[in-house]
Amino acid sequence: MLALTLGCSHPGLTFSPEKFRPKRSFCVCANGFPSFLPEDVDNIKDTFARNLAQRIERLPVQVPFLKTSIMSSCVRPVMQGRTDPVVLLHGFDSSVLEWRYVYPLLEEAGVDAWAIDILGWGFSDLESRPLCDVASKRNHLYQLWKSYIKKPMILVGPSLGAAVAIDFVIYHPEAVSKLVLIDASVYAEGTREMSTLPRPFAYAGVSSAVALLKSVPLRYYVNNLAFKNLSFDVSMDWMKIGRLHCLHPWWEDATVNFMMNGGYNVIPLIKQRLHVSCKMRRYAQYPSVKKPRSVADFIIQFAQEASGQLSPFDSASDITYHHQALTL
Repeated sequence: MLALTLGCSHPGLTFSPEKFRPKRSFCVCANGFPSFLPEDVDNIKDTFARNLAQRIERLPVQVPFLKTSIMSSCVRPVMQGRTDPVVLLHGFDSSVLEWRYVYPLLEEAGVDAWAIDILGWGFSDLESRPLCDVASKRNHLYQLWKSYIKKPMILVGPSLGAAVAIDFVIYHPEAVSKLVLIDASVYAEGTREMSTLPRPFAYAGVSSAVALLKSVPLRYYVNNLAFKNLSFDVSMDWMKIGRLHCLHPWWEDATVNFMMNGGYNVIPLIKQRLHVSCKMRRYAQYPSVKKPRSVADFIIQFAQEASGQLSPFDSASDITYHHQALTL
């Protein structure tokens, strides 16, 4: 198993010209967006976000903890590539739209790329209010992989998505050929303190915190902290993109359920600290948005190396490569 924690150019990937158009499992509105997306999607101006949002579909995923399937949101490739499937997860309280700038670059290079919403976030149909704890998220991802992807994947996890990826590969190593961890948030101990409080107090506290996550002022403020020198219009637009999934009626219940159950703590699963394999000094946070070309080039080259050996880099690239950076 190889793991990289997050740039470089690529010569391009070879891929089959055969295309397939997946059957859509939803209605499309006159504006081109899937009908299950919140109506506010039409207020988003970012072309890349709009284009990717129009590609989102829901696939039925049967999980053992529910009698009915979960209609699970994702973006599927429209072109069959010759690399291992590349599966893009997202960070905490986010969605596939996090990949709006990277996904088209991967697709352009012929990468067999999937962007998948982690159970409890994104745009899946959670009307039934399923459990959204760590085990449920893991099981849901596995069942989606087993039903649709069906072969070892390169699993890409940014921020908290890195913890999701590590937790997943521990339990299902046969499903993952390589890991790419970007700005990995894997050394936090989750929200276990909340899970030990008396439930009424814990629920009240978590619910208040989660409700705050949805607020426009907080989202706008955090957006401006993360992304400097944005115009007011762009900052507001990116806030709308990041907040869109919160407008589903089940979002708060799903997020509270996750936090009440302790969140992710993968520290005991890591026997050796992860090495930083690609240092992007000026873009430590949100590199998929701040530096999409570098992130895409990195993933493309990594996917291209079937043997797991990257070609030598120019010393100016500021990249170090580590075999078995994550000992499983």
